[in-house]
Amino acid sequence: MNAQEPAPTRLGLSTPEGLLTVPQVMARLQLGRSAIYDLIRTRQLASITLGRARRIPTHALTDFIRTRLDQEAA
Repeated sequence: MNAQEPAPTRLGLSTPEGLLTVPQVMARLQLGRSAIYDLIRTRQLASITLGRARRIPTHALTDFIRTRLDQEAA
């Protein structure tokens, strides 16, 4: 791993698909803005803050969906 390589690349987030905006997650889950922020606030959906922008890693969305499916199956 190159020390000069930016952190997002090292984390596998170098593509625009690596981090999603709240509106993108809203569209994918077909939920409203308040519902998404409630999931973030209750730590059911992991997110990061970049300046004033909130971003959700794609793997966090996948993990959230997988967890919910597992809960529904139980």
